[in-house]
Amino acid sequence: MNPVVLQPKYGAGGVTVSDWQTGVFDCCDDLGICLCGTLLPLCLSCQIASDMNECCLCGASVAMRTMYRTRYGIPGSICNDFLCLAFFTPCILCQLKRDIEKRKAMNAF
Repeated sequence: MNPVVLQPKYGAGGVTVSDWQTGVFDCCDDLGICLCGTLLPLCLSCQIASDMNECCLCGASVAMRTMYRTRYGIPGSICNDFLCLAFFTPCILCQLKRDIEKRKAMNAF
């Protein structure tokens, strides 16, 4: 019997591996999104959910970030998603919205 020595990598099964279009703390990339995420995080959450055709209540959830990462082959884990949202909620929301906007501009959303 042969032991498994390599785990499947991201991108296995037809999902292309990519990365976030901007970093978590790249707020200056889009000041409008940054201000919205800082001052009105619930509104930004609803915008994100709407972009992803989900219920507004799902905008700032671990499931939403994980689903987005999975859809675009972005490496990470559910645990990492949870910790990021727990400690850096506005920054994570802004990163997700910036990524959506950049992918829309590239016709990749």
